Amino acid sequence: MKKKAIAMVSGGIDSATLLAYLIDKNYEVEVLSFEYGQKNTFELERAKDLVKNYEIKVHKIIKLSLDQIGGSALTDNIEVPKNSYNKNYDDKDIPVTYVPARNTIFLSYALAWGEVRKINNIFFGAHIVDYSNYPDCRPEYISSYEKMANLATEMGINGNRISIEAPFVKMSKADIIKIGINLGVDYSKTISCYDPSADGKSCGMCDACIIRLDGFAKNNMRDPIEYQ
Repeated sequence: MKKKAIAMVSGGIDSATLLAYLIDKNYEVEVLSFEYGQKNTFELERAKDLVKNYEIKVHKIIKLSLDQIGGSALTDNIEVPKNSYNKNYDDKDIPVTYVPARNTIFLSYALAWGEVRKINNIFFGAHIVDYSNYPDCRPEYISSYEKMANLATEMGINGNRISIEAPFVKMSKADIIKIGINLGVDYSKTISCYDPSADGKSCGMCDACIIRLDGFAKNNMRDPIEYQ
């Protein structure tokens, strides 16, 4: 029998590759996405495209209102920085594109949904570039959350151990793209931009776009999406 997994899918490169990776590993995948008050609504459309492309049977979209909390350029009236990406971010240099406690909130919903669906494997696409300056993408955070999950759930205390996994956590964007290329991922169905235009074209200047473009360049490939 196939193992079951929940994959958190945003519509970007990492989650697209994650879907292909899990399917290649013979998981039966159910997808969880979030409409959380983000200004970039195109990412949910890309998530739907990916689900359709991989013929995923179950796709749950949960609506939250993190824009009511604010504090991030992704949800609040804060300008997205352009042409300012710094490869040498200090661990304490948290960018304004960090959404307060977002992964903790998302994983809590994934955990609850996993209990209802009887699925104890939860995956998300955090990687080394993220955890260098996003505190909720770090390996120690993931292992701590997994420990908490097994202490705080019916599944966990009854011996059905919960696994919180980020298989790309030690990889660069270029590494992830290379895996995706080998798995046949269609990256034209993804978006990474923090500040796309009204017609969905990526800006090419925010941190996410710069990291994405660099990842394709290191694989000697042209990014298949449109830029402004």
